[in-house]
Amino acid sequence: MLKIYPERLYPEAIEFCKLFLHEKTRPRYVLGRNEYAVSIAKFVDINGFIDDFTSETEFLGKPIVKMDDIPKESMVVSAVIFVVPLTAIEKLRGKGLYCIDYFSFFKYSGLRLKEVPFLRESREDIENNKNKYRWLYDCLMDNKSKDVLSKLLNFRFSGDLNYMQGFEHAPERQYFEDFLELKQGEVFVDAGGFDGQTTVEFIKRCPAYKAIYFFEPDLNNIAFARNNLSGHNNIFFYTMGLATSRNTLRFCSGGGSASKISETGDIEIEVDSIDNQIAETVTFIKMDIEGAEDLALDGSRQHISKDHPKLAVCCYHRVDDLWKIPEKILAIRNDYSIYLRHYTNGLHETVMYFIPEKDRNFKSNLS
Repeated sequence: MLKIYPERLYPEAIEFCKLFLHEKTRPRYVLGRNEYAVSIAKFVDINGFIDDFTSETEFLGKPIVKMDDIPKESMVVSAVIFVVPLTAIEKLRGKGLYCIDYFSFFKYSGLRLKEVPFLRESREDIENNKNKYRWLYDCLMDNKSKDVLSKLLNFRFSGDLNYMQGFEHAPERQYFEDFLELKQGEVFVDAGGFDGQTTVEFIKRCPAYKAIYFFEPDLNNIAFARNNLSGHNNIFFYTMGLATSRNTLRFCSGGGSASKISETGDIEIEVDSIDNQIAETVTFIKMDIEGAEDLALDGSRQHISKDHPKLAVCCYHRVDDLWKIPEKILAIRNDYSIYLRHYTNGLHETVMYFIPEKDRNFKSNLS
């Protein structure tokens, strides 16, 4: 049974916040240099920022230092949020440093820090859609999927990073779990191909593929991907986004893997549907398109209904993706087994898999 637990109180976190704000004889640092780090520096006269991945020496008038160079008596708030917040805390503790994660500091410091909107919106969605999440929990095929959902929802509900224990950053496994059972002759759709690395991983696991359809609207990304994949045959590149039908939409470019369709985008791009662009039968569709998965799934209805492909769909860009995406897919075909996996110890990189069930009768839900 899915359980959302009451928030726990951590006296040690409260004590850290009191010391960080008022004990000025100990050095105080922030790990990271993002907008959350900036919000801390607005309220606390810190000694500097920790960043092991830059040659810069100053930020906001404060020194940038390496983790190994700060005094052992230092206090550190980690502003690492989305991918490896737990890893960051474990690394700080491994150095013997007194530290806290941003989620706890936000909760207990009493400062008007920059919030993580995804957490607030997630909590509201969980409170308003408990039955949807219970339905999803019951749909999941294995205990690991149920455990992933339980941990993710409790982290989203409470901001308690302890729920992310057991997760690791594992990009090499993302989209390619054993239950996919890739076979010779696969026709793969890489929707949101970025730099081509996901397609590289696919080819490693399925060298005898038939064809690959690669969709990426960002010009810099797709140029890099073409070069990255130049030694492979039968890859068809589409410099376009994916949606319900052919259209021109605004797009935020230059964001690397986070480039996305947005009304405030700096350029216009062409978009179209998978159904319009691909004529042959497809066997595996991967989608990571920064919140446009819903539109792209609408534009894949014919292929999903007729071809019954395996699906690996990112479901973390919008707070309600976890239940809306399976609702949409099962409304097209209900003969899928659903698995859930998570590939960081932060908010990003949750993937839902839909594996065709071959022994169930199916009636098309297409109008």
